[in-house]
Amino acid sequence: MSGLVLMTGAAGNVGTHLRRAVNGTDRRWRYLDLAERPYDADESDWISGSFLDPDTLDEAMNGVDAVVHLGGLSTGGFTWEQYVEVNITGTERIFDAARRHGVTRVVYASSHHVMGRSAHSRDRLLGEYEYPTPDSYYAVSKVAGESLGRLYHDRHGLDVVCLRIGSFRERPTDLRTLWNWLSPDDCTRLVEAALDCPSPGFRVVWGVSRNTTRVVSLTEGRSLGYDPRDDAEIFRNEVTAAPYDLDPDQSRLLGGAYTEPGFDDHS
Repeated sequence: MSGLVLMTGAAGNVGTHLRRAVNGTDRRWRYLDLAERPYDADESDWISGSFLDPDTLDEAMNGVDAVVHLGGLSTGGFTWEQYVEVNITGTERIFDAARRHGVTRVVYASSHHVMGRSAHSRDRLLGEYEYPTPDSYYAVSKVAGESLGRLYHDRHGLDVVCLRIGSFRERPTDLRTLWNWLSPDDCTRLVEAALDCPSPGFRVVWGVSRNTTRVVSLTEGRSLGYDPRDDAEIFRNEVTAAPYDLDPDQSRLLGGAYTEPGFDDHS
């Protein structure tokens, strides 16, 4: 898909990488974030503001062909009310603004934590459409985002690709990330495939690299044209065990530390 693409959350970790990686492609990009414009972004392409603000969102959506929605609260540590406002209500506003402005595709940054309380096994790769087992309030908000994507596809015909992003970083840092690592280069390939695939409908895709020990399916990703090339295994001798790798309960579940019983306690 060519044309104008809006990226929300453009100053976040994934957004910052993608801004630099997609520079020079045949697409045009517009960026939306609460942060002020960084030095390496063109002033004409950057909107500083919140997608919760209707006027800001309408400005950002005007003339857009597709949206890559990375914005929102991307970790644990927030209250339920904050996740509802930003990740659920905010994502509904993204989808509805896309509908009103005639945008045909939304690529939604979900998370592997939507399946965080599922046990992983190399004997059976976890599929894309199994019933969610969220490990936290954050994960529940991402399940809601996927459900909104399904609703807006079924009700309004939007093409929606939900990316269940794994551990995005330069290299894996502990035992858990050996299976769920998403390298920067593969992240770029993943988003480009989600934008380029003709008429995807509604899809859920695991956002991990081609890791030897991965425990999730790449079937849907490959059907979209996602061809991951990096493998965390080459870093195995450089990683060390994190506390959740050593915990007998947390180490067997996809969500790692997010599965700790008191993870969402803020009292």
